Amino acid sequence: MPLLRPAVFLDRDGTLNAAVVRAGKPYPPATVAEFALLPGVAEGCARLKSAGYVLVVATNQPDVGRGTQSRAAVEAIHAKMCELLPIDRVEVSYDTGRENPPSVLRKPAPGLLLRAARELGLDLACSWMVGDRWRDVDCGKNASCRTVFIDCGYAEELRAPPDFIVRNFADAVDNILAHR
Repeated sequence: MPLLRPAVFLDRDGTLNAAVVRAGKPYPPATVAEFALLPGVAEGCARLKSAGYVLVVATNQPDVGRGTQSRAAVEAIHAKMCELLPIDRVEVSYDTGRENPPSVLRKPAPGLLLRAARELGLDLACSWMVGDRWRDVDCGKNASCRTVFIDCGYAEELRAPPDFIVRNFADAVDNILAHR
């Protein structure tokens, strides 16, 4: 049986790229032209990759399901992101967040992480989830990963305590590499 590999699951908006913040809430870029990596992200992803981590982006993109964003625009943003970063896989939930029962793929549910782990041979107990919202922390916890919360000062409360709270992506990478 092949050995399972560790991964770092990465939220997209507010973690890898700048989110558009309105009234204390973050929103995704609408176009490739609005997509901009945050400082230290390219270097941090390269460090994680060279340390042997599989890099998986796990992102909710509910505006597609709600009809206010096109799937093509989201896929173009992902293509650009994958040109700039050594990402192994992108897992996306297009669910609106209004499904009943709730979608197993939409964070905070762990479905995106579980699917990637199953298909890529990942060891969730040795893996991390990094994000800037409570849903990211809860998703990581629900998948039995360690969690790093990037505190961007949004007007929302955490629900579960993360393993680490940091101010930026570079600090998240430092914590992951220090606690392998």
